[in-house]
Amino acid sequence: MKVFTTGQVAKICKVAPRTVSKWFDSGRLKGYRIPGSQDRRIPREYLIKFLKEHGMPLGDLEDEAMAKCLIVAQDQVLIENLKRELPPEKSFKVAVAASGFEAGIQAESFTPDCIIVDFSIGKIESVQICQNLRKNVDFTDIILIALLPDDGQPMSFDRSAINETFKKPFDAHLLAERLRTLIGAKKELV
Repeated sequence: MKVFTTGQVAKICKVAPRTVSKWFDSGRLKGYRIPGSQDRRIPREYLIKFLKEHGMPLGDLEDEAMAKCLIVAQDQVLIENLKRELPPEKSFKVAVAASGFEAGIQAESFTPDCIIVDFSIGKIESVQICQNLRKNVDFTDIILIALLPDDGQPMSFDRSAINETFKKPFDAHLLAERLRTLIGAKKELV
């Protein structure tokens, strides 16, 4: 659990440390005092909640406060439906990749919390994307969601690399709710 001093919070909020102390002492900004000392500590999740409640910019905390999703798909309708259900105002940041190669580049630079792979781009390529991500130690904690086509053909493959599967057509709102639950638990989003 990441915690901040009043001085660090003051820099993030661009205010004087005394202002942060007043917020803390009045109970508006939650945290704790170090035993035997007057020093205050503010846990990251309380700071993010405070900033959001007061409409203050998150600054460097924005990436921590956002749930980042990478969508690997070529279907523009699917992409737009997911983007509509995963808006920035609900703490989502979305990136899109159209191929396995692009997905690898995006995963490195965007560092997503979740990757949604549309198996309509091709079963072999989709399975390869999931397996490659799981082999990379930097991505072992990423939530992988597979969107499986409902073409009447049974799809057999090793699902051990995938956290969840959704069969198309699916309710994008339900997928968004599931992501909020999975990523929220992982990142302790408030």
